[in-house]
Amino acid sequence: MSNDKNKWSQPASPPPPLFVGQKERDLIKQVNDELIENVIGQQILYFPISDDHTDVHPVYGEAIHKVFLPPIRVYALVDWEGQATTFMDNVAVDRYTSITVHFHKRRLTEDQDLSVRVGDFVQYGDNYYEIVTLDEPVQIFGQINHKMEVSAKCIYAREDLFNAD
Repeated sequence: MSNDKNKWSQPASPPPPLFVGQKERDLIKQVNDELIENVIGQQILYFPISDDHTDVHPVYGEAIHKVFLPPIRVYALVDWEGQATTFMDNVAVDRYTSITVHFHKRRLTEDQDLSVRVGDFVQYGDNYYEIVTLDEPVQIFGQINHKMEVSAKCIYAREDLFNAD
């Protein structure tokens, strides 16, 4: 005598990996948005390069004169890395500062329609910084397709290199 109610059947689709599905990723986004904007409250101005108005060299992909779009206020976590001094033999002493800006990736891409790129500039406090390297160091619970952060290493931009006025 067989009972069909006790028969095991395989689900149509497996559960999400590590029980972290879309709802959990949305919760993580919401918590991070609130922490970064309402609790920590650090903000920068982001100056993206205008692709339409900047004349980029077709071979090297570089532009001597960059045209920037209006700045966008972005909430992020900023690590100020202090002031460093280097000595150039028989020339001068050079002082510079650098920061690392940790952007919340989904907040940028989904809510602000912004993509962080090397060569763009940010304003932190009264100083301007150029983005020189990018990294995406954090995955959501090891899920390779779900990156959570974009870290931008930025160096101080001298006035002759960038001026927002």
